[in-house]
Amino acid sequence: MSNSKSVEHKGRIESINGNKISVSFIAYSGCASCHAKSYCSPSNMEEKSVEVTDFSNQYAVGEDVHVVMNQNLGFKAIWLGYIQPLLFVILTLIILTEITGKEALSGLVAIAVLIPYYLTLYLFRKKLKQSFTFTIQKIE
Repeated sequence: MSNSKSVEHKGRIESINGNKISVSFIAYSGCASCHAKSYCSPSNMEEKSVEVTDFSNQYAVGEDVHVVMNQNLGFKAIWLGYIQPLLFVILTLIILTEITGKEALSGLVAIAVLIPYYLTLYLFRKKLKQSFTFTIQKIE
């Protein structure tokens, strides 16, 4: 059902409120297309819940569905949440160490750079939420 451009999880519809459907699913630490997915243990699982907008009125509470997300959105989330802040910390550390020569101060400021970064992500969470959309599909 899924292709190489999407990540898919089996989920269950928890509630329906108008055109908003709340679906819970078990998220594994790796993506569904990972070649090592059989080695994942229960400690790598986490129950998640997403809200999906659907106007078809073809779903019912308790129904099992596939929750689908575009794979590129997963990469975007990893970039925004982990890689970009790591680059900011490393660049700040290198630049300030070269300018001031004080490693302790440079280290503290490099870590402090994360505060405005994650605060900015928090402030733009509604806009980011609009770009991270999920869809659901009936299980056949």
